[in-house]
Amino acid sequence: MALSRIWTGFIIVALLVAACKFVFQPGQQGLFSQLVTGKNSDTVSTRKLDSAMVPAAIHTQLSISKTAVWGKEKVYRTGENYTAYKLLPANGVFETAKDAVNLCIGLIGIMALFMGFMSIAEAAGGVRFLSRIIGPFFSRIFPEVPKNHPSMGHMLMNFSANLMGLDNAATPFGIKAMESLQEINPDKTRASNAQLMFLCLHASGLTLIPVSIIADRVALKSAQPTSIFIPCMIATFVATITAMMIVAYRQRIKIFQATIMLWVLGITSVIAALIFYIRSLDVQGVQLFSSSLSNGIILLIFLLIVLGGIYKKINIFDAFIDGAKNGFETAVRIIPYLVGLLVAISLLRNSGAFEFVMDSIKQLFVLLNGDTRIVDSLPTALIKPLSGSGARAIMIDTLNAHGADSFAGNLASVFRGSSDTTFYIIAVYFGAVGIKNTRYAVSTMLLADLAGIITAIAMAYIFFG
Repeated sequence: MALSRIWTGFIIVALLVAACKFVFQPGQQGLFSQLVTGKNSDTVSTRKLDSAMVPAAIHTQLSISKTAVWGKEKVYRTGENYTAYKLLPANGVFETAKDAVNLCIGLIGIMALFMGFMSIAEAAGGVRFLSRIIGPFFSRIFPEVPKNHPSMGHMLMNFSANLMGLDNAATPFGIKAMESLQEINPDKTRASNAQLMFLCLHASGLTLIPVSIIADRVALKSAQPTSIFIPCMIATFVATITAMMIVAYRQRIKIFQATIMLWVLGITSVIAALIFYIRSLDVQGVQLFSSSLSNGIILLIFLLIVLGGIYKKINIFDAFIDGAKNGFETAVRIIPYLVGLLVAISLLRNSGAFEFVMDSIKQLFVLLNGDTRIVDSLPTALIKPLSGSGARAIMIDTLNAHGADSFAGNLASVFRGSSDTTFYIIAVYFGAVGIKNTRYAVSTMLLADLAGIITAIAMAYIFFG
């Protein structure tokens, strides 16, 4: 019911804001067309300006602050150079519906591939082997899951893929975990305790190396593109622990057990060791290590699965085909859920509701004499739960506007890496198994995102001043 109320609220708020803008603000004749049939992408429009092109009023504003608003653009000055940036709105509802379907079509191949190999692993007993390894820990935080249940192996593979930044692998593994947990769910339309714990931990976005963020910072000529690595790691770790603590409290799980604490400390030690090693590498070394490790792990998984199938003497190709069929069906099944959620998000963004919230927050900071540098970075954090591509575009806008190595630019980068696309995850994972009652999943995920945001701000002051 929580997701239904949020979805309804998004649409109502978006349409009310759009109606108010149309009535009370001039020049909004094309607003409704943008909401319905707009065909823009989540990118940043940029143009260079000569000093003579900039009106005197804008020159005056720039002499007082770093930025000035000129029409629908923001103007920034660096020395004698002037640049105008404009974040283009998201697609209208028609194009967004097409985008959702295209996204699911793009998932079909990935889902078929990994579900196929997962089917081989299950037939060969590999998933149950992983379940026995992780069983002592998972049996404490997933007390309702039977001992050595295959879902434990699926969840372990999902968490491992997520940690390594293997998004293409994490989604199929995660959906397979949800399907396995759904088999033991007594109410097929209501999220079980185990499904809630798993998905909230997954949505906290624990990732070891934020490769895509580092790559964007390199492209934008950052002098220290990897400086956000440790802050991102710490922020996502805090978000993950927060999610685990909240769900454990709701489910009356005793989190301070020796087994749980030893596993958490062990995982923390491994992460700390990897951080220590990665810190010794240069930018090229980090990217090479990340890509080699990530791609190497995928190939190693494929090899071990095939070897396991050979050892167990199963029909490997038939098992692969059976799993691939299931992957195809799952990708198609999530289309309605993704269409509904992405359309609501599109309306919310295009209506101007998001800009209204940001302006209100900035005014509040000014009123309280707060650090407005945080507000310059905050749009990335607020839009990340709604749109990954939108968060990337806004982060790039912030880096261009304030500098790739500025406080605002660094904080925006950490914001982007400190949380995950919460509403996309909810639509895909619950949609894959037909869950309609998500219980407290949304509130827990958003609280974990908030913990990541607060930690990101603290880390920014510690690391970037």
